[in-house]
Amino acid sequence: MKAWRFYGFNDLRMDDVPVPELRPRHVLAQVLVVQPSVTEAQLAAGVRTLAYERIKKRLETEAPVQLFGHEFCVRIVEVGAGVTRFKPGDRVAARAKLPCENCPLCNSGAGHLCRKGPIIGFQLPGCFAEYAILPEIALTHVDERISDVEAACLQSLSDSVASVETAEIRIGDSVAFLGQGSMGLECMQIARVSGAGKIITVDVRDEACAISKELGADYAINATKDDPVAAIRDLTGGNGADIVFECAGGSPAQGMAGVKSVAQAMDAVRSGGKIIGVSWFGSPFELDVDLLRERSLRYLFPDISTLAHLEHTVSLVAAGRVRLKPMITHTLDGMERVPEAFAITANKGKHKAINPAQVRMQV
Repeated sequence: MKAWRFYGFNDLRMDDVPVPELRPRHVLAQVLVVQPSVTEAQLAAGVRTLAYERIKKRLETEAPVQLFGHEFCVRIVEVGAGVTRFKPGDRVAARAKLPCENCPLCNSGAGHLCRKGPIIGFQLPGCFAEYAILPEIALTHVDERISDVEAACLQSLSDSVASVETAEIRIGDSVAFLGQGSMGLECMQIARVSGAGKIITVDVRDEACAISKELGADYAINATKDDPVAAIRDLTGGNGADIVFECAGGSPAQGMAGVKSVAQAMDAVRSGGKIIGVSWFGSPFELDVDLLRERSLRYLFPDISTLAHLEHTVSLVAAGRVRLKPMITHTLDGMERVPEAFAITANKGKHKAINPAQVRMQV
């Protein structure tokens, strides 16, 4: 089969490799649509972010190696021994982080909380290939009302569901979202169907603000034209939002806000409110803990997304309660265009992309 393999940072090549051997409790699947996550696109370019050192080590010791591709829609071709929930022909999406099935959490029935297991696309080969071997434990069925391109977004959406669950939104809470890329827009929509009251969003791109309004934001602030902290405070009677989702931080070289969005989140949330830290930054930075303490702020990080979260995303999208199609701005045909998808996703602002660029692998 054809598969994209990394020989180093910024060195991605399409090779002929053997079709992977089917194993018990796994399925062999044909890849229909796959998209690089923003984190994967940054790592491919050698940008420091989540898992940078681990990926660097793999490239130094194992290259060429199949990396990335945990956001996908695939069709099952064959099932291995012990597989009971799926059959050939089923379309599925997957949870990326898997339980190790060995640790105390796994052995006590809390495997959904395990952080020691492998991650599809990082320790396990992902879906930048014609075919993939995937563990049954990671998979969920894709509803027939969900298209292949929408299904490739379900893994990211499940992380957004976990983020909103962490916030414990109460009915009528005012909620602000700094950053309206894919995660910010997903979190915003899920918060809207989870009881949020006034919804305020912030981005630096007119196109992101427009889609944000289309998908349910009450107010969309362009931070290049208005002070977002002042605007949020003005819209909440001077208090600040009950909850602020920080979804804008990260490498400025890729068009993200660096760390200034964290300070903005702290200024934009009311005293006693909550900040949900969605972004990855790639390196440590200073944080005014005394300000957090003085204002009784809660800085919370999303819990791991589970198979139950993933199954819930299927229900949300199938019922039309969360809309993904308006976010999918770049869809490329043919697996030879995978490098282009990485380039677009690593520089979404430059390409006016909202969601990561997708690749239809079977054309």
